[in-house]
Amino acid sequence: MSSRDLPSFLLMQNPIQGYDWGSHDALTTLFGIPNPAGKPQAELWMGAHPNGCSEVTLAGDVQKLSTLIERAPAAVLGDATVARFGSLPFLFKVLCAEKALSIQVHPSKAQAEAGFAREEAAGIDAKAANRNYKDPNHKPELVFALTPYQAMNGFRAIPAILALFDAMALPALAELTAALRQSQDEAGLQHFFHQMLILDGVRKEEALTGLLTYAAARQDDETFALITSLAAQYPGDVGLFSPLLLNVVTLQPGQAMYLDACTPHAYVRGTGLEIMANSDNVLRAGLTPKYIDVAELLDCTRCLPKPDHQILLSPRMEGAVQHFEVPVPDFTFSVYPAGEHALTTASAEILFAIDGTVILRQGEQSLRLERGQSAFVPAATGSYQLLAEGRVARAGNRC
Repeated sequence: MSSRDLPSFLLMQNPIQGYDWGSHDALTTLFGIPNPAGKPQAELWMGAHPNGCSEVTLAGDVQKLSTLIERAPAAVLGDATVARFGSLPFLFKVLCAEKALSIQVHPSKAQAEAGFAREEAAGIDAKAANRNYKDPNHKPELVFALTPYQAMNGFRAIPAILALFDAMALPALAELTAALRQSQDEAGLQHFFHQMLILDGVRKEEALTGLLTYAAARQDDETFALITSLAAQYPGDVGLFSPLLLNVVTLQPGQAMYLDACTPHAYVRGTGLEIMANSDNVLRAGLTPKYIDVAELLDCTRCLPKPDHQILLSPRMEGAVQHFEVPVPDFTFSVYPAGEHALTTASAEILFAIDGTVILRQGEQSLRLERGQSAFVPAATGSYQLLAEGRVARAGNRC
């Protein structure tokens, strides 16, 4: 297939992942997407990931986006993207969290490559519960809030952690807190984090009882209200201490944050757009019944505080267009306001209509999107016009 055979724009049919932490009504409320079964709708996936690939229609034939890419990689992705990545390097989502996701860390590219090769050589089944690495890629990600969006991102400053644990004065954790006070550095924080992860038996039970009693009396504080809420979802989980260790933040609609490799984080509740490198590698650290490999998690975690000013990602403004710049080439993300915009593809792109009707036009070709719909724009499209009645998110990658 050559670029001449490709339409300039392809309407996407996107799978919805029904994880149990998903919302029952967010996609319907925001985008009019029905939920006739009334089951949780957690993530709408836009991309070519094998665990949930979008579909497009070409000459009356419905096919997976991955199939289209395989048939004409250079025309669809662009020569530079094919040479650098070999496939569509990003996955774009609408994420709708009604309950909290697990505390997690994503490995760096080098860690993912080594870990994947090691588990492949060991013959661990790709779907095994104790499999850490599903692919050899890293998973940096960006989230852009569509509703108030509560999350945790990176370690608090060590004095702030100590202040919270000192205020609780839990006898079961007195020794650990004293050790952190003596070693207020990366090694000391790693030791503290490690010991919290492996709490068990009577000590764990006493620590959690004390935590929840203390939190119950302080429900006007965002951190302790969150702990009480999480306890109803994940009773008895040591991850209930995570809001004391990690920065708790609520993004307002239109705000964004970037989550780099080796940074512990969790999404708690809210709906947002999420874009990430095309990977499914997750190392869990709590708030989950799933497998936690403590040793591997610690190897992949940078136990360094994340300063407050680094939590939110401020966009670079081009007029009223917001460009959210990230330090990886796997994806780019911008938000365009209502109006007319002249765009040119540098790689394959996905456009998502956030608020209203969108028309894409190139010569005699055009495609209309309603809110909640998305279009795939092949790299070969080149220059085109975007006419929007509301905001439009644009995802691509650097070549």
